[in-house]
Amino acid sequence: MNKLLNTKLYLFHELHRPAYIDFDEMTVDGPLVNFSVRRNTLLSYNQKEVMGWYYKDNHRWCEYGSQGSDGRSSLIRSDYLEQKYNSNPRGSVQFTVGSMTYMVDFTAMTQTNLSTRMLRKVRRRPKFNEVVTDNSSNQNSSPSLASPSANPTNSSSQHIWEFMGDEGIWTEYQKPGCSLDSAEIERLYQLNPQCQVSFTARRFSYTLYFGGMYQVNNKYGTKRAVRRIASGIQQTNSTLSQAHWQFMDMDGQWKDYMKGGSQGHCSVSSQDIEVRYQQDSTGTMGFRAGRFSYELDFSGMTQTNLSTNTRRPVRRLQS
Repeated sequence: MNKLLNTKLYLFHELHRPAYIDFDEMTVDGPLVNFSVRRNTLLSYNQKEVMGWYYKDNHRWCEYGSQGSDGRSSLIRSDYLEQKYNSNPRGSVQFTVGSMTYMVDFTAMTQTNLSTRMLRKVRRRPKFNEVVTDNSSNQNSSPSLASPSANPTNSSSQHIWEFMGDEGIWTEYQKPGCSLDSAEIERLYQLNPQCQVSFTARRFSYTLYFGGMYQVNNKYGTKRAVRRIASGIQQTNSTLSQAHWQFMDMDGQWKDYMKGGSQGHCSVSSQDIEVRYQQDSTGTMGFRAGRFSYELDFSGMTQTNLSTNTRRPVRRLQS
């Protein structure tokens, strides 16, 4: 397993010379340098891919939840990290082992000890294809397709599919800009809520993952959140622009989160924070301001300086 988790692997070519595969860059070096590398997942309707999360513990990879070199185990497991990752691939998650608190950064794929600042590499790798069994007692009958709801009256016209567009605006899948619209996506979802769907928008091709509710740009790997909502309760795109986020500064005044600017600029705007809040209203969000890193806790409505541990109140205002 640890060999598969390393970023590079070498194999012997028929000329008995080593060829190196870099899994991060998906490239080949050596006698096979002109070959391309890609990973394909071929899943049946009753299969799903199970992902494992691992951290580099000294010289070996350990799965989260297993015992590390110090004899201790983390309180989180691969399935929990995968759930958080699918809800926000650019976010982070904190957990505690003993007296130490750690943060896993999904963007950098690193784990940081918030006390000692020790940094470890993190890997997300497929484990195996887990077969979802059919509960039907009739073994001779054709396997039934998984239903997304216990209500058999669901139809494609009752749900709308949207992706998180630029500026944090939920945007519906519509033709002719996209090769699929909401009705077609819903029909495919009804057939198999765990499958993957390919489509094109403008000059790019994408893959939509029903299981994780996100889409991926097949060329650049950019991920965007996806949601499925009942058409009768569709939210308006103005919701994000109406929310306003502020923090209490050291002078006791409420200040707006403003992206960019001069010295002491912030890496996120009020709208960026609202986007993350809409995705997970009980989670956390990391950002930078000047030379410091901070964590915003939506549950506690606080922001914490990760270097000084200074904590300040945060508030969300509705226009």
